[in-house]
Amino acid sequence: MKKAKRPLILLGEGALNGRPLGAEVMALAAGIAKDCGALGGDWNGFGVLHNAAGRMGGLDIGFVPGPGGLGRGDQFEAARQKNLDVLFLLGVDDFDIRGLGGAFVVYIGTHGDVGAHRADIILPGAAYTEKNATYVNLEGRVQRTSRAVFPPGEGREDWSIFRALSGRLNAPVPYDTLGQLREKMIADHPHLGRVNEILTGDAKDVEKLAVGVAKPANLGLGSPIHDFYLTNPIARASAVMAQCSKARTGLAEAAE
Repeated sequence: MKKAKRPLILLGEGALNGRPLGAEVMALAAGIAKDCGALGGDWNGFGVLHNAAGRMGGLDIGFVPGPGGLGRGDQFEAARQKNLDVLFLLGVDDFDIRGLGGAFVVYIGTHGDVGAHRADIILPGAAYTEKNATYVNLEGRVQRTSRAVFPPGEGREDWSIFRALSGRLNAPVPYDTLGQLREKMIADHPHLGRVNEILTGDAKDVEKLAVGVAKPANLGLGSPIHDFYLTNPIARASAVMAQCSKARTGLAEAAE
């Protein structure tokens, strides 16, 4: 790889998310990128392939646990120790609900999948076709989508659900409309207003990650995808995807 003109390191999110050694995996990958010349002034050859549509935008606005906050693993540990009172699942269905103990679960989503089965309260949300939204794709390009149809029944866009909840909790958020929300989002993160453009990343930020691992451990990596055809609630609610999954399972069994 050191002989390559444009070396490229792509790290799957499955090696990072929810793993106790995720930081070590990131450091090792960043170290490889640095050693093979993938991080230069005119070339940033390091990237992470995320497996959730909202992950890039969430990271761009710093949507991560703050001081005293709980990550996924911490949430399970708090539930095990009976220190987790309330948990919101915002479209979260690929979650081991068995580890939530007696926590009070509020589910916001669209297809009544695994998360809804565990919920104490369900607040029906809007699917991606039913709302005006801002996304950031894998290459960092800001994109906007427009509503094609309105949510059925009592379904509401996610932001409006949280706006209503904030009022009930006497801690109203500083916006009442989607336009006001976008204005604040762009004021705090200006690049999100540059639709169809890419904010160039700084290779030096990747270099800073290449520290802290003296000797590679046996990391036991594996794919987070157990069934390609059933990776999200929309696919799991599809009869066609169910048939594809069944056919794939039958082929695998025949091969054995």
